[in-house]
Amino acid sequence: MKLFYKPGACSMASHIALLEIGQAFDIEAVDTIEGRTASDEDFLQINPKGYVPVLELGEGEILTEGPAILQFLADRNQAANLAPKPGTMARARMMEMLTFTSSELHKAFGPLFRDASSPEEKAKARQAVAQKFDTVEKELKDGRLYVTGEQFSIADAYLFVVANWANFTDIDLARWPKLSDFVARIADRPTVKAAFQREGF
Repeated sequence: MKLFYKPGACSMASHIALLEIGQAFDIEAVDTIEGRTASDEDFLQINPKGYVPVLELGEGEILTEGPAILQFLADRNQAANLAPKPGTMARARMMEMLTFTSSELHKAFGPLFRDASSPEEKAKARQAVAQKFDTVEKELKDGRLYVTGEQFSIADAYLFVVANWANFTDIDLARWPKLSDFVARIADRPTVKAAFQREGF
């Protein structure tokens, strides 16, 4: 397998999941602005959507979209315990947070990473992110270690990566102590440290 990624982007969640699984895989960085891979391939020939993550499975099989890749990896490698069993409430809760992170929190950060965004647009984006963080803080108020309770899952990997963007966008996580503790706890996992190192941080 090969993961096409952009350093620090949402693709890091897939990178973390792959490291949690413990099987061999390759990674290749992508310049999504220039549309070229590190080996100078035309990235649009790999993923016409033009963004990461992309998981190359071999024999021409390509999978895109972070949540789809995360679920595929978890279901294909059940021994890694990266997702609760299908049909359980824990699985539904994991999917709930995975979907929220993808459709709400991730999206809210968008203007903060666009050079063309005005100061007003960035201020509104920070307000939107804060509202989403309020929601996550309420979810974590019961003191759970992870999204589904006591077991790390793919939803935790994705939520960590996106919430950690606060550290690069002038948002102080101290306002959300439960979320801040969550981010610090996930950051301390060996697989997360390895992903950061492999992506050049």
